[in-house]
Amino acid sequence: MTMLDSLLTDARSSDHQFVIHSDDPETAAADWFRNHNVDVTHRPLPEGIPRPFLVVERDGEFVGVLDLEEVERLLEPPVEPPAPREELSEGHRGFFEALSDTVFTSISRRELLAVSREIEDRAHRVGDGTLHVSFQRLSAFQSQRRVYEQIAAETTLDIHIHGVDDWTPPESQAISYHAHQDGRLEPYWVLAFDGGPEEMQPSGLVAEERPGEGFTGFWTDDGETVERVLSSVASVTV
Repeated sequence: MTMLDSLLTDARSSDHQFVIHSDDPETAAADWFRNHNVDVTHRPLPEGIPRPFLVVERDGEFVGVLDLEEVERLLEPPVEPPAPREELSEGHRGFFEALSDTVFTSISRRELLAVSREIEDRAHRVGDGTLHVSFQRLSAFQSQRRVYEQIAAETTLDIHIHGVDDWTPPESQAISYHAHQDGRLEPYWVLAFDGGPEEMQPSGLVAEERPGEGFTGFWTDDGETVERVLSSVASVTV
């Protein structure tokens, strides 16, 4: 078992509960959670509450409450930020924070890209620290070069891009590329931002591709877990 496998196993052991409070038991949000193998419970909308909402608990502790209409808007395919990077809404950020450390299965690449954008945006806003990224193969990074070149130009982030050695990236003083030969990172889509000088800003994503099944993975705001993701990537850096 690799360190990244271990992280996925540990994340699965965390007990999450999603409760949708709505007069309609068959909501779009409930369908999305079920399609991603996440248990969700329905309860009627409490008297006097005008709008349906989603409650998230983790290991018996309250995590957050989200407006159901906002959740369903964010889940409309493809899942993506509702606005340009500089205009990301607080609802969008709260959505990703509330679902942190939840293991999802059958995640599409578009959904992973949306979560990646949230982590990239956080690193961009902080503007300092270390960001490690692997989109499995180096060639997969070509479509993201412009995004990362902009981030590098506007921040002092230490950016590291990892992947199987199938493409020669351009020389860059702002971005460090790590070409891997043995394929240990090939099944994984990984991002990890250490938070820079801000203790509350670490963020990470680990997803494993399973042929014919899409990806299974989680994202996290927990500093210790992010440090483990960073260590996992560093352990295979050449």
